[in-house]
Amino acid sequence: MKLHSVRVHPSKDLLPREEQLAWKIAGVATDRAPVPKDVAEMIINRIIDNAAVAIAAINRRPVVSARMMALAHPRKGGATVFGMPAATTVSPEWAAWANGTAVRELDFHDTFLAADYSHPADNIPPVLAVAQTMGRSGRDLIRGLATAYEIHIDLVKGICLHRHKIDHIAHLCPAAAAGIGALLGLRQEVIFQAVQQAVHVSFTTRQSRKGEISSWKAFAPAHAGKLAVEAVDRAMRGEGAPNPIYEGEDSVIAWMLAGREDRSHEYLVPLPEPGEPKRAILESYTKEHSAEYQSQALIDLAFRMREKIEDFSAIEKVIIHTSHHTHYVIGTGANDPQKMDPNASRETLDHSIMYIFAVALEDGRWHHIDSYTPRRARRPSTVALWHKIETREDPEWTRRYHSDDPKEKAFGARVEILFKDGTRLVDELAVANAHSLGARPFTRPDYIRKFRTLTDGIITTREANRFLADVQDLAAIPAGGLAVLNIAVPPKGLTLAPGKGIFDAPPVAKPETRAKRQLRAAAQKTRTLERRKGRAAKTALRRTAKGTR
Repeated sequence: MKLHSVRVHPSKDLLPREEQLAWKIAGVATDRAPVPKDVAEMIINRIIDNAAVAIAAINRRPVVSARMMALAHPRKGGATVFGMPAATTVSPEWAAWANGTAVRELDFHDTFLAADYSHPADNIPPVLAVAQTMGRSGRDLIRGLATAYEIHIDLVKGICLHRHKIDHIAHLCPAAAAGIGALLGLRQEVIFQAVQQAVHVSFTTRQSRKGEISSWKAFAPAHAGKLAVEAVDRAMRGEGAPNPIYEGEDSVIAWMLAGREDRSHEYLVPLPEPGEPKRAILESYTKEHSAEYQSQALIDLAFRMREKIEDFSAIEKVIIHTSHHTHYVIGTGANDPQKMDPNASRETLDHSIMYIFAVALEDGRWHHIDSYTPRRARRPSTVALWHKIETREDPEWTRRYHSDDPKEKAFGARVEILFKDGTRLVDELAVANAHSLGARPFTRPDYIRKFRTLTDGIITTREANRFLADVQDLAAIPAGGLAVLNIAVPPKGLTLAPGKGIFDAPPVAKPETRAKRQLRAAAQKTRTLERRKGRAAKTALRRTAKGTR
């Protein structure tokens, strides 16, 4: 890996493209280094993971809305939409939108945390949608996804967005564009322009994850994926982009990131050298529990600590000593009253470590639906416990959060439970059990078990078995055969909402029965005869009047 310096340059510098980050990203995308076997196997794991969480969310309102918008843009030979039959295809940017929303809705797929944070599996829907539309093979898809993961994770390592209140999809969009470019084997010049367009259109504020968090949290990454598909399409047609997008005098760094306060600020972004394999996906980790990643270890810790508590009403206070990120994003440091509100949205609750720890401590289990129901959130004992929990930043946990040493890096906390009788219970956990360094690291059987658990009762056993067989043979899928990575839900189990938006097509009339056709024809014949009689009567009157004159 090589560290690349990225900072603001005055326009008069005429920064050569070879020194621009977007050009270097495009260079990584065009590099034909072989994809290692363990990387290809992990890509399969993450495709399984995405499918599991997407199907589990298939009939939630945001997913239904996104699906209906996509179905209003049919395209023969296009991309598939989760839940629909493989023969139903739409334009790829709309498939990226629908499938990306389904994948993100439950906040239950993979994560990578460093200078910023990310869900790199959000790259899979747009890259797969283009692969299906352009008739590519399983090997092409593997190359495209290895590239998208690499660029996304490298950007997250080098450039912090949340400190400047920029949403993390700003790293997702250029990564997806680079992945699509690698998938299609595009020239460096084309990918360069696509990456710059993707950066330019995807910088948005973090209000999407602040206060009352809405369904846009699920739509935001899907929107970035859709923008990436469109950016590559424009670049393939020869269109250019704002340049240099990272380093320019009025660029994103200059006015949206650290350059706003210090034009000399230097970001260091790691990228693979030419010929170096793209292995970044192996640094990411999936979720065992449907909640913000920083809560994964704390859920596991709550399960462990509850075994030593006899009376939860005897708890006086719970203090969670954790990293800056956990404290200020999902803890009391966020100063969001909604994070303590029993009537808050699901999206808000899964970003409240106070709520999550209270429920995990009481229940000893975590469920992607049951743990978030309004009835569960409003339980008096839970609300009482929830409001006794606070977070505090601990410099040591912050240091470990940002450590480059995988053995030291931590996303957990030390928890103190203080009881009314003056006793206390203290325990800590650095990484979740499912983490690669955790007590029970996720392997292929765990991904498959997660898939079967989340899709049980939604899809047929036959469809589940078919998908798992096809996806595990990904490299052998021939050009034009990637529709097998779609999963169909039985028609009776899939919600298709009535049209309510701009993109909805007018309702299709039901075919007439033979009897109705005959009645309609008879009525038309009667009306025709009546019109003829009327015209004849008017003609006779005109003739009579003329003869009288």
